[in-house]
Amino acid sequence: MSFKDHFSGHASGYAAARPTYPDALFSWLGITAPANDMVWDVGCGNGQASVALARFFDRVFATDASNQQITNAEPAENVEYFVAPAEDCPLPDASCDAVTVAQAAHWFDIDAFYQEADRVLKPGGLMAIWCYGIHSVDQQTDTLVGTLYAETLAGDWPPERALIERGYADLGFPYPTIEVPDFSLTVHWTADELADYLSSWSATQRYIQRTGRNPVASVRDQLVDVWGGETRKVTWPISVLAGFRPAQ
Repeated sequence: MSFKDHFSGHASGYAAARPTYPDALFSWLGITAPANDMVWDVGCGNGQASVALARFFDRVFATDASNQQITNAEPAENVEYFVAPAEDCPLPDASCDAVTVAQAAHWFDIDAFYQEADRVLKPGGLMAIWCYGIHSVDQQTDTLVGTLYAETLAGDWPPERALIERGYADLGFPYPTIEVPDFSLTVHWTADELADYLSSWSATQRYIQRTGRNPVASVRDQLVDVWGGETRKVTWPISVLAGFRPAQ
């Protein structure tokens, strides 16, 4: 399976525009994992989750198929970055207490990844995969962004986006799932910061490549008119699939 790279061309901008995951998610992962020696963070992108995991695990092995993403990843003392596809990890068998995937599993050959994760996990190890979909601000903003998302960019979203829209319900998780607390991403952004995030969408980048125009420009102007110089709360619900590799 060839690597579907939707982000290397704007890796530094992508990193700057992404919201950050809540500390509570990583604390829960650290508490729930059977031990905290090693975690494999798969499809790590710019390393946002990897660095957060480093507070709760002694060693984080973070991989991404994109060399450009790894080049732009945030360094941390106990995070080792490595360019590798999700389906072919260089770690030895039964070496990890946990395997995590943040907003990336929809790009994988999922069955091949599950097989590799099962190999790398220790018996009883934790696998956790999560994604976040469309955000919410207020009715007027949500309508503006919804039109951009569902109409202007309708033909530019890759088909894998449908998996996120359904909260990974169709991802075929390989282990019995466990109950997970409710988590969400929350930021307080200006209109310009929200527009930068919209520009980082893979569909926006494909639209720009296809037409030579940034479809976020008009949305940015409308957001500035509505928000002025204020910051507003932006929230994304997080969908998490988690379970333990059976002990053998």
